[in-house]
Amino acid sequence: QLSLLEDAGFGGALLYVDPCDLPKTTDLADKAFMVSLNSGGDPSTPGYASIDGSYRQNRLNLTTLLVQPISAVLAKKLVSLPEDTVQTDRCIPLQMPATEKKIISLNIQSVTTYKTISNVIGYLKGTVFPDRYVIIGSHHNSWNTYGGQDWASSTAIITAFIQAVMLKVKRGWRPDRTIVFCSWGGTSFGNIGSYEWAEDLKRVLQRNVVAYVSLHNPVRGNSTLHPVASPSLQQLAAESQSSSCVEKIKCPGSNVSSVQIQGDSDYFINHLGVPATQFSYEDIRTSENSSFLSEALFPVHATKTEELDPSFSLHETIAKLTGQVTLQIASEPVLPFNALDIALEVQNSLKGDEVDVPQLLAVASRLRDTAELFQSDEMRPANDPMERAPVRVRMLNDVLQSLEKSFLVHRAPPGLYRNILYRLDERTSQFSVLQEALEHCKLHQANETIQAALSEVLNSINSAQVYFKAGLDVFETTLAGRK
Repeated sequence: QLSLLEDAGFGGALLYVDPCDLPKTTDLADKAFMVSLNSGGDPSTPGYASIDGSYRQNRLNLTTLLVQPISAVLAKKLVSLPEDTVQTDRCIPLQMPATEKKIISLNIQSVTTYKTISNVIGYLKGTVFPDRYVIIGSHHNSWNTYGGQDWASSTAIITAFIQAVMLKVKRGWRPDRTIVFCSWGGTSFGNIGSYEWAEDLKRVLQRNVVAYVSLHNPVRGNSTLHPVASPSLQQLAAESQSSSCVEKIKCPGSNVSSVQIQGDSDYFINHLGVPATQFSYEDIRTSENSSFLSEALFPVHATKTEELDPSFSLHETIAKLTGQVTLQIASEPVLPFNALDIALEVQNSLKGDEVDVPQLLAVASRLRDTAELFQSDEMRPANDPMERAPVRVRMLNDVLQSLEKSFLVHRAPPGLYRNILYRLDERTSQFSVLQEALEHCKLHQANETIQAALSEVLNSINSAQVYFKAGLDVFETTLAGRK
């Protein structure tokens, strides 16, 4: 939204979270908050690592706009909403009266400084595929003035998981693949720690990372479990959720979806095309609305975590779910990724009358047919312990590891993921880039944007279909021998 305002020539913006979007369980209407305008990493070294000797671009400001977050109460005063329009039975979003005009003086005195960001990285080396990495990421506190509910929960869970894993290691157990434990710094200021680490190791990570498991702000509410996973990992996330929710309330039926999530998984999803998953507890109201609320950083007093989860049972559940998924990906001989789910997600994202392009639908249908054949039992004899030839397993895993890389588009509109398999929010099912292009088309009465977006989506689906087909061809000789 800020990028659009900047392009339109606006000079400033007041950011607020509408009272209708605030969860009922918290009282944040009168609270100010912080939001980072940094899209990712060190803004002075865009696209390359911020290490000694790197050229630093002179970027004192991240936007030409004067930007100031304000509380919902202050926003309501500025709007001067008449009392008689406020109804008790339902919430009406704030908006300026049609005849109202306000003049506001805005004086921003931000000071840009350089600070050192630190990451803490540890690893447990795998025995069978030590050059394949499963990354589990949390983050630690980046400041002293804002409360640390999110990072404290994140740090507590990854610490508990490490302790549990090390008990297994002391008894002689080792994973097949290397597990990399990461505690990122600078998350609140634009995922700086994770971006710079990944940019520094980009070539290695492109080849070796098989999955990213996120622990970003895992207990942000206590109403409902909210699992998010990229399409190839949705089945694994759903199965883990079902097995961990026996005789427990607060664990409804499986509702895993692929929506944009905040935090340090960003670089791995949008620049490396790595399958990712995250389990978190949220307030129902939060998960139903746009993701801006999760970008807003409210000050939290010290006992907030204890109030949300006094018995720490929610933390325990997230630790078990996260640990189970991580260990399965790290230890199963064949990666537990589902190619067919990607094809089904693509077809679901093309439903609707607004995007009815026969060529798109046809290539999506071919993708499903190819993925279905690839996913069939005949194509995966490596799941049979008697037929686990190491070379064949390695070949199969190499194909599975890169299933989602085809869906990284070169450019995405501001605020949208480059990985088009992720939707903007729970309420939409179509490709976000197509929805954005349709809105742009309606606004400007021109179809160049929609044509460009359609081409991006078409090329991505076709690229994935070709990739799956190549994966089939790899095993052609073996299949011919069996027949």
